[in-house]
Amino acid sequence: MKDPQRRRLYAWEDREVAPRDTSLVPYAQLQTLVDYVWVQEGLAWPPLIRPLSKRARRTVARATRLAIEAPERLATWVLLHELAHAMSSTAEDRSDGHGPIFVGLYLKLLVAYARMPRAELEASLRRARLEWDPAAHAVFLA
Repeated sequence: MKDPQRRRLYAWEDREVAPRDTSLVPYAQLQTLVDYVWVQEGLAWPPLIRPLSKRARRTVARATRLAIEAPERLATWVLLHELAHAMSSTAEDRSDGHGPIFVGLYLKLLVAYARMPRAELEASLRRARLEWDPAAHAVFLA
């Protein structure tokens, strides 16, 4: 699957998101946070936290609609990134990748749960030439 925004999004995260949030969440608390965000977003049946394979070298975490694979500790912003993937995917593995729906959901989560400034993030998304859908919602609700 083509994912034209992927590299630009990762570079944007390194510049704009990671420096704003250095908090780490222990594995034992991840499911509680996922459940909390899911309920706050009005969703049912949150994805389950599972251990990330010890063999995963380049993957920090991985998400589908049904599960998030995570290491022993995970940056809060990475958890929000993975939650946006879960919200922009279906149980049948259809996904927006790092497209406008994903970025719109991710932006919403960063503002709501990491308390990052929307206007600054939107300006930085424009500078990075990243498209986002300001009205994005979980795709499985459509």
